[in-house]
Amino acid sequence: MKKYDFSTIEEKWQELWEKHQVFEAKTDPSKPKYYVLEMFPYPSGRIHMGHVRNYTLGDILARVKRMKGYNVLHPMGWDAFGLPAENAALKHGVHPAKWTYDNIAYMKKQLKKLGFSYDWKRELATCDPSYYKFEQRFFIEMYENGLAYRKTSLVNWCPSCHTVLANEQVEDGCCWRCGTEVTYKEMEGWFLRITAYAEELLKDLDELEKYWPEKVIVMQRNWIGKSEGAEIKFFLPDIEEDLIVYTTRPDTLYGATFISLSPEHPLAKKLAEKKGLSQVLAEFIDRVRKERREIETGMAEKEGLFLESYAIHPLTREKLPVYAANFVLMEYGTGAIMCVPAHDQRDFEFAKKYNLPIKIVIQPEGMNLNPEDLKEAYEKPGIMVNSGPFTGLPSIEGKSKITAYLEEKGLGRKKITYRLRDWGVSRQRYWGCPIPMVYCDKCGIVPEKLENLPVVLPTDVQIDFTGRSPLPLLSDFVNTTCPKCGGPAKRETDTFDTFMESSWYFARFACPDYPEPFNPEDIHYWLPVDQYIGGIEHAILHLLYARFFTKVLRDLGYFKINEPFKKLLTQGMVIKETYKCPVHGWVYPEEVSPEGKCLKPGCDQKIIVGKFEKMSKSKCNVVDPDVMIKKYGADTVRLFISFAAPPEKDLEWSDHGIEGAYRFLKRLYHLVLEYAEDLRGIEYSSEEFKNLDPKLVPLRKKLHKTIKKVSEDFEKRLRFNTGIAAIMEFLNLFQDYLKEMDLNNMVHKKLIKECLEKVVLLISPVCPHLAEELWQELGNKTFISCERFPEYEEAWLIDETYTLVVQVNGKVRDQVEVSVEATKEELEAMIKERPKVKKYLEGKTIKNVVFVPKKLINFVV
Repeated sequence: MKKYDFSTIEEKWQELWEKHQVFEAKTDPSKPKYYVLEMFPYPSGRIHMGHVRNYTLGDILARVKRMKGYNVLHPMGWDAFGLPAENAALKHGVHPAKWTYDNIAYMKKQLKKLGFSYDWKRELATCDPSYYKFEQRFFIEMYENGLAYRKTSLVNWCPSCHTVLANEQVEDGCCWRCGTEVTYKEMEGWFLRITAYAEELLKDLDELEKYWPEKVIVMQRNWIGKSEGAEIKFFLPDIEEDLIVYTTRPDTLYGATFISLSPEHPLAKKLAEKKGLSQVLAEFIDRVRKERREIETGMAEKEGLFLESYAIHPLTREKLPVYAANFVLMEYGTGAIMCVPAHDQRDFEFAKKYNLPIKIVIQPEGMNLNPEDLKEAYEKPGIMVNSGPFTGLPSIEGKSKITAYLEEKGLGRKKITYRLRDWGVSRQRYWGCPIPMVYCDKCGIVPEKLENLPVVLPTDVQIDFTGRSPLPLLSDFVNTTCPKCGGPAKRETDTFDTFMESSWYFARFACPDYPEPFNPEDIHYWLPVDQYIGGIEHAILHLLYARFFTKVLRDLGYFKINEPFKKLLTQGMVIKETYKCPVHGWVYPEEVSPEGKCLKPGCDQKIIVGKFEKMSKSKCNVVDPDVMIKKYGADTVRLFISFAAPPEKDLEWSDHGIEGAYRFLKRLYHLVLEYAEDLRGIEYSSEEFKNLDPKLVPLRKKLHKTIKKVSEDFEKRLRFNTGIAAIMEFLNLFQDYLKEMDLNNMVHKKLIKECLEKVVLLISPVCPHLAEELWQELGNKTFISCERFPEYEEAWLIDETYTLVVQVNGKVRDQVEVSVEATKEELEAMIKERPKVKKYLEGKTIKNVVFVPKKLINFVV
């Protein structure tokens, strides 16, 4: 029998798919569409097992949908600009352009080896000027519509990457790419007004929560951070100006005993100047900036600077001392808060430290709090006290009542705020899309003319391998003419944040060769993406930005959709156990002996086997996809990685597991080849199995139950692991039945052909190369990838019997196959006579019989 030569088989079918353009997608409104998309990769190296898992999951679904009759769009491209690609290039001493395009070529070969059903004619790279010229156009249109602006602000700065980071790109105080601790800098930069869409971004999550993971929805809701409260005016007599504070607890207004401002608040500076404290405040600001990360995480001690000024309470007319406080940030609310130490823990700690008054204005029902006895702030709802005309109201009701009163008196207003901040898109790096803005001494800031786009990033430049951008030093790039007056001008040298490119790529895939940004016909047909697949680490980065971009492009007239991705699957990581030598540190599995000793020269130390962790080169627990494909074949890799765990869970890599997957495919290959020659030319229909030998009826029933389960698991539940398990279970049963079947009996022969063909069809989305080969061996001339997915027959799902569990006093004593038509009384009489049950009932009185239809019967004696 022929050997399972996976290399030859896989290479053969990959060439045939490409030659016949099997996976090419075309807009066709007469057909139902399905758009499957996995988050495209940074071409910063080689693909890893995380990529393989992500893309395999998407490919299985794309193939199933195609076989179900859908017109499937399944594209692939490269997120080629930005820090990930540039940092990797600089680390290897290579120009980012060469590094990026070399990696694209290599990674494309890797993806093709895995047999993914991509329409490669739609391939795009975001570093191509033909792509980013439209991004520059969108930015100019945003600028003209007030959605893009330039300002000076305190920004997150990564000293290692030499660039600004958006708030969303700071993780636990560190750079999202290199892990360096982030500092702060005051800089000018470009921002997109994502806050203008805060309410819509929040509201539309209500619809997405039906189809997106709960964790992502919660993360986005928290990041947007809507809060309802009030803005209240406190008069500052020293400078004769109103100070506006924001609070979510207007019900505690009568308990305010001091005011805290951000040290950088303009009125803090005015008060300091009035009182001769400017230098002291400047020093305080410097100290606060250095400790900002600790302040934001609540780790820093609360500090204040008394500004020797007072604010007038709007209702009581009391004089409240005004402090610059390190815990008040200018970016949140109004940069000023009223402090109610009895009912806010942060204010309580500050008041204790600076010996400030504490005034109770909310009492819990049935209790009487005393300021002198408080060990911590009482922050829960209760009954309002010491609150003038509002005394006695429930505090929840008091919020709206006080707010309404303030509005009536012109002393305040209802206000909704958001935690979300505008998106800073300027990056002081080279490898990115140039920001298409020009600075003219006469005209100010001027956008480039649309007809002059793209502003091309020069690639023939000397790279600074420290990461600093060479663009400001390129006179040919910097010096230009003003698009408005034609006079001398300077070009912007910052480039866009890499997330700009990935915020709209999904739409360009619908029409990658169209001369304008989008072809309305293609966009209307293909969008939104029906199923998006990627890592949860992008929950408040890419996913939030893409949602924002979609709404902006809709309002600019490009789209008619509100959301880019209908359904979202966040796949788990691929993890592997680690091995550590006490002498040499992390070691690779091949450096460990069967006895668990280190095999490095001169070392015989006992290896410490660690927990399963995310694969990383630094911990030597990576598995190279190329090595696995060479050893076992792409189909085996695809089978193992989709079978070993549910898609959303982490997958523990197992050498035994991939060996098992390989053995299963060899078994299937040899099984089909054993019968293929006898079965070629054989045709069958359901009619021929109506009077099937009763002994074979359970086999055909199991076949159609398997088809139903696999169809639902693959297409609707995305439970590829349980669908594959069902195929394996059926194959085991089928091989048992084969021992009883006769190849000289034509009905038997036709049933064997049906079983083998259906199994090959079912497994084809997971193991497409092998399935194509076996489909051909069985005498078929078509591509299995273009065949219809098997459909189950309802009549063969109906069971005529079932297994009834028999218990006596709750203990299982027997199991019996019974007719679905049998009544409780008939079953009772029959089961009492079965030897295994009879001995437990003899001489005893049956007190009760509990019968659960189609499950169990329990005799209580």
